[in-house]
Amino acid sequence: MGVAGLLRSVWREPRPPGPPLRVWRDWALVAVLVPAAVIEGVLRPDLRWPVVSTAVTVALIPTLLWRRTRPLLMVALVFGATTLAPLLTGGEPVETYTLAFVTIVLYALFRWGSGREAVIGMAAGLVAVGLSLVSGRMAPGDVVPALGVLVATVGLGSAFRYRAGARLRELDQVKLLEREQLARDLHDTVAHHVSAMAIRAQAGLATAASEPGAATDALRVIEAEASRTLAEMRAMVRVLRRNEPAELTPGRHLDDLRRLAGRPRVGPAVEVEIADGLGDLPPSAGAALYRIAQESITNARRHARHATHITVRVTADDAAVLLTVSDDGDRAGGVAAPGYGLIGMIERAALLGGTCEAGPNPNRGWTVTAALPKETA
Repeated sequence: MGVAGLLRSVWREPRPPGPPLRVWRDWALVAVLVPAAVIEGVLRPDLRWPVVSTAVTVALIPTLLWRRTRPLLMVALVFGATTLAPLLTGGEPVETYTLAFVTIVLYALFRWGSGREAVIGMAAGLVAVGLSLVSGRMAPGDVVPALGVLVATVGLGSAFRYRAGARLRELDQVKLLEREQLARDLHDTVAHHVSAMAIRAQAGLATAASEPGAATDALRVIEAEASRTLAEMRAMVRVLRRNEPAELTPGRHLDDLRRLAGRPRVGPAVEVEIADGLGDLPPSAGAALYRIAQESITNARRHARHATHITVRVTADDAAVLLTVSDDGDRAGGVAAPGYGLIGMIERAALLGGTCEAGPNPNRGWTVTAALPKETA
């Protein structure tokens, strides 16, 4: 049952998402292999049927360009051509050194193909080896090396496939946690507004008989709070968080950024500058700016070598609020792939309809820039 379930799982495995299309490296590889095959056909003295062997090799080289998007078809073309080519050479196999690129095509099948395509391709490879053995084109002593190359290619492609899949799962988990955290902030804000509305309503009912004007003021406050609550609820619904108990106090907000300023005992000093006129910023945007700034400062202290100063600035225009976090340190290794912290910041900003980017400064240092719309609902 376990083996059958494993086989069904492999058979139903979909293709990995986002296979890269033809890039300059693929064209460069083709540009190198074509003249190499021609030179081998001209200069190699022990190559029988050099014209046919060279023609078959050159004709198969373009399969490298479609190996990721059509992996099974390319493998079928390679195995079919190399198996049928001896019909043109009186039974002599086509064995040019340049045909070693076939291992790249086979690797792409197990790296980028679906489970069904990988199984079919594996079977085709075994059939090709078997036909070569039966027809005498392959000596019995060459079977083990051929199978070793096949198994090694399968293992290498599967290993890189698993590694890429594991990273995608980790990134999805980071995004999910960021969604839950943002939803928790939004939930807490909504709960805070609702509790304020309830208190105002109770106060209005208690004073309605003696002070009608106070009841009217309470209704105005309730109307304003209700509008903000509806806006936050629309944002919260987009996040689709799980049900968890929430406190009746809002989370972090923009003013909490000032608490990040100062000079710690170890590490660079932090300076925070917040422009005036941001008091009406939605709580969800304020919480997101705080989280992004906090994560950026943590990354700067962790990765910016010889940094002495970190600057946090918050400005705004008519439509958006802009956060920049810059340091003056050196980053080892230059520009690297986005880490989990940056992935979380990008996800949080995107959920609120904004953007978040990070990169090196022209001279030295690193800057994180986030832009969030003032109306996040």
